[in-house]
Amino acid sequence: MSANPDAFQEALEATLPILQSMTKNLRPKPKATRTSLENLKASLPSSFEKPIETAGDRHKTPQPVIPITSDKDDGRLGKLEILKKSILTCTRCPHLVASRTQVVYGVGNPYAELLFVGEAPGEEEDLRGEPFIGKAGQLLTKIIGAMEYTRDDIFIANILKCRPDMPDRESGNRKPKPAEMATCLPWLTQQIELIKPKVIVALGLTAVEGLLGEPCTMRDIRGKWLDYHGVPLMPTYHPAYLLRNQTLAEKRKVWEDMLLVLEKLGRPISAKQQGYFLEKA
Repeated sequence: MSANPDAFQEALEATLPILQSMTKNLRPKPKATRTSLENLKASLPSSFEKPIETAGDRHKTPQPVIPITSDKDDGRLGKLEILKKSILTCTRCPHLVASRTQVVYGVGNPYAELLFVGEAPGEEEDLRGEPFIGKAGQLLTKIIGAMEYTRDDIFIANILKCRPDMPDRESGNRKPKPAEMATCLPWLTQQIELIKPKVIVALGLTAVEGLLGEPCTMRDIRGKWLDYHGVPLMPTYHPAYLLRNQTLAEKRKVWEDMLLVLEKLGRPISAKQQGYFLEKA
């Protein structure tokens, strides 16, 4: 193959923007289209195609050429990027628009098999634009780690993308209203449709009610598989609940829910994981 530096440069310039657009904000594993990779490979100068041959190399058995392959581009990343821009500029709830610092889109892997859903951003999340980064979020990160995932492996989002506004002279966080959740839920529904998780974990009763659109009690549903548009849904306690109730018994309840999630996903469960938060004999 004769060297063609100009063609190689053109193919490289065509491929780089694809990789850059996929890595911007969404932090996915870079995946280029088959066509762009094959064009790049076809235009490589000979010096890129194989190493410089030495005298000793001439007597070696030629190795087969392994073709460049890539996962099929399903258009997910581009669609999520368009959706993200729409979510970040949403003005459907004027009272929330007036009080928010920014919209909290969500964070994690756009190809995640596991999606955690909370109720709404708090003060810290509103300031930084990322869900679950306060004390409850730090506990959730530990739970995710105990499941042998990282936050980059899964996806985390909320029913409500904006922090609920607080009355004058009051601090803290308030529970989202049913009308607010119903207005914002279509954004999350579109995220779920594009990410295609195999399992959803609803953190707290408000998240469950926001997803299902009907009142329920955590006592009746916790640890039981529900369904959200064909996706298995596991309700469990919100990490904030565990911060208020730090007994082994309550921690074990949440962990048993996570073991059911791991089992549903076909993940290996070690003896150590099986024994977390059990009372010592």
